[in-house]
Amino acid sequence: QVQLVESGGGLVQAGGSLRLSCEASGSIFRINVMGWYRQAPGKQRELVAVMSSGGSTSYIDSVKGRFTISRDNAKNTWFLQMNSLKPEDTAVYYCNAGLRTLQAMGVQQNYWGQGTQVTVSS
Repeated sequence: QVQLVESGGGLVQAGGSLRLSCEASGSIFRINVMGWYRQAPGKQRELVAVMSSGGSTSYIDSVKGRFTISRDNAKNTWFLQMNSLKPEDTAVYYCNAGLRTLQAMGVQQNYWGQGTQVTVSS
């Protein structure tokens, strides 16, 4: 069993900052990819930021220079630091992992967190 638990969402004024955390627990062999998605009301879920096991990162254009994805490998935890927040960043944010479990080390499986609301007021 693998579980992803998020924390850190909330309400913030435009220009403010929030830091999201995602902790993965359970029978994890290796996390290959860790990322953050978001879904605003009436819109499709979109990939916001992603980090590979090698440390390379990628961001959607709208958050470049404002958001930073980072990780603590020892704790199977990753973060999304969000600065200079804008009302259009309002969404439910989900963490995501592509990982291999101890029971199926040869297969990469996809896991999701439960989502955390981020609301940016103007």
